[in-house]
Amino acid sequence: QVQLVESGGGSVQAGGSLRLSCAVSGNKDSTYCLAWFRQAPGKEREGVAAIDSDDITTYSDSVKGRFIISRDNAKNIVHLQMNSLKPEDTAMYYCAADFVDYGLDAAPNDYDYWGQGTQVTVSS
Repeated sequence: QVQLVESGGGSVQAGGSLRLSCAVSGNKDSTYCLAWFRQAPGKEREGVAAIDSDDITTYSDSVKGRFIISRDNAKNIVHLQMNSLKPEDTAMYYCAADFVDYGLDAAPNDYDYWGQGTQVTVSS
């Protein structure tokens, strides 16, 4: 069983930065595709960034050039560095994992494992 625990959310002014972290526990012998999704009130959950088992990264157009996803395999942690934050980045952010290298080419429901989410609020 894979467990994901996010941390690092909070409130920041527009233009600021935050770093989210997701600690992955469970099957240490497996590699995962790890992704960050977000969901704003009244909107569908959307993929933001993903890093697959070969460390290939993909980003949504809305965050490309501002967000960076990375993984620390020794610590089983994936980070999302968020820079130049905008009010429209405000959402609950979720970490997701799967044994299949979906990247962002999959619906959220395709990912089997999810964290509980961490809130990011960006004020103008």
